[in-house]
Amino acid sequence: MRAVDTNVLVRLITRDDPRQMAAADAFVTKGAWVSHLVLAEALWVLESVYELDAERRATAIDMLLNHRSLTLEDPDVVTAALAHFRRKSSLGFSDCLILEIARKAGHLPLGTFDRNLGKLNGAERL
Repeated sequence: MRAVDTNVLVRLITRDDPRQMAAADAFVTKGAWVSHLVLAEALWVLESVYELDAERRATAIDMLLNHRSLTLEDPDVVTAALAHFRRKSSLGFSDCLILEIARKAGHLPLGTFDRNLGKLNGAERL
């Protein structure tokens, strides 16, 4: 299966450049894989460049999870991270994803200095 880079994923979400959007759509039509890193980078771009609020970023993640042509790396991990993010968006999606990746790998607790992340089950504030 093919894979996509962050900029392709951003075009699929934002749909703000007709030429790049068409190329991105055509590329993923046969199926494409999205890594955790690409997903995290794309969410950072949506927040910092496009200034999307937490709810719109959560909606974008949900859209990607249900996209007919995309396969997200460990969709169960992404779904669990999204649930944390929706409950406490001040965490940031990448923090939620880091915790759920560690959980799936069986490497808990996740040590953190982050006060909010440290409150989640499976995290330990140092």
